[in-house]
Amino acid sequence: MAEAVFHAPKRKRRVYESYESPLPISFGQDPGPRKELRLFRAEMINNSVVVRRAEDMEQLYGKGYFGKGILSRSHPNFTISDPKLVAKWKDMKTDMPIITSEKYQRRMEWAAALMQRQGQEKSTVCKILKDYTKPIVHSCRKEKAEAEWHDMLNSEVVSTLDRTMETGEPSATNGGCGKSGDLQDPSTCPDCQEECPGLGTLTAAHLDGHIVEDIAAVPQDHCHQQDALMPQGDLQPEDSNHLASLPCSGEREAGHEYVLVEEELCDTHDRENALDEESAHGKRLVCRRNPYRIFEYLQLSLEEAFFLVYALGCLSIYYDKEPLTIVKLWQAFTSIQPTFRTTYMAYHYFRSKGWVPKVGLKYGTDLLLYRKGPPFYHASYSVIIELVDDHFEGSLRRPFSWRSLAALSRVSVNVSKELMLCYLIKPSTMTDKEMETPECMKRIKVQEVIVSRWVSSRERSEPDEL
Repeated sequence: MAEAVFHAPKRKRRVYESYESPLPISFGQDPGPRKELRLFRAEMINNSVVVRRAEDMEQLYGKGYFGKGILSRSHPNFTISDPKLVAKWKDMKTDMPIITSEKYQRRMEWAAALMQRQGQEKSTVCKILKDYTKPIVHSCRKEKAEAEWHDMLNSEVVSTLDRTMETGEPSATNGGCGKSGDLQDPSTCPDCQEECPGLGTLTAAHLDGHIVEDIAAVPQDHCHQQDALMPQGDLQPEDSNHLASLPCSGEREAGHEYVLVEEELCDTHDRENALDEESAHGKRLVCRRNPYRIFEYLQLSLEEAFFLVYALGCLSIYYDKEPLTIVKLWQAFTSIQPTFRTTYMAYHYFRSKGWVPKVGLKYGTDLLLYRKGPPFYHASYSVIIELVDDHFEGSLRRPFSWRSLAALSRVSVNVSKELMLCYLIKPSTMTDKEMETPECMKRIKVQEVIVSRWVSSRERSEPDEL
């Protein structure tokens, strides 16, 4: 048997990510690496393992490239924001997503269709959407209005002091509401809310009681991929200042509850009240609530999820709010995917060797092996996994004919990968009962075979003289 020659993987030309150290693996009784390891949380939903916390998704994908974003190509970085609009309004310095009015209208239609399917009347749906999507004061506009207001007060205070020093008579200072008294912020003055439209905010008081009851019929479980009309029922009318600060605080950025919608400047009044950046573009950004939100989740393969639980001990998988033990996960994953034991043992082996295994379905194989990660290198090997006994006998998962093996080898070569046959060798005396726990992996041996296509033009020897 010829010895396989390792070929260096092909590096990608354009790399937009920085490499981070993978999650640590603890060997023996040394608990040192695990002290810095946090415990992530995942859930079993429809026979799939998903991670919903934004910080957990970033850590799991960034340190080892575990999982895949359900709304993204690989990295869970899905956003509804339009890149062209972000570049156009970069001077606004906001972290909120910016979308066009057409996209916002489309989300309004999605929310209306969803609520109508749940039995809501069309008139009720229109009223809910109209009240829910009222404009909210944008942080930049509010800060500029407050700055202008404070500048005006400062100038009045200076002029009043000068007049007092000249005449020697105290003069009352007018506040923002046109009433005498102490200086106060108009945003906190109840009598000033109607006279200062630029400082008005959308609070829970705008949602009437019957509207809240109608909205409550909409499902609010974040397990779904989309969500419509998520009201903040715990906000009281006196929390208006806190609600107004939410768009600029970025606390709800992950759910995209607030969005900036690019709209046309309709009349002269809008053009006069617009910011300098808005008037320059002929459009303005209006802060509104997103009526139909789509959430990004990180979906883990069964092998990745079990490796994080069993090998690294940094993941806890819940089902019906109860964490699952390692043995229960082993049995549950086997019932979901009958070939899980075989594929996981190979996955565990290659992960321990420093490779990043990914599903190789698009190339007709079980696994693809990457060096460092998919963003940096193309896959080096396409792996076929088989479980056999000491005599290389057993029921093969994928019995090959010479024709099918040559075809798969040709496909792998055409995509610059080598075809590898990974044989998991178990003792002939091992029973099925012993395979019901992950402890059986201690008795498994691994043998790798590289399949290469023989090219006659390369191997041809000099023709013998006749």
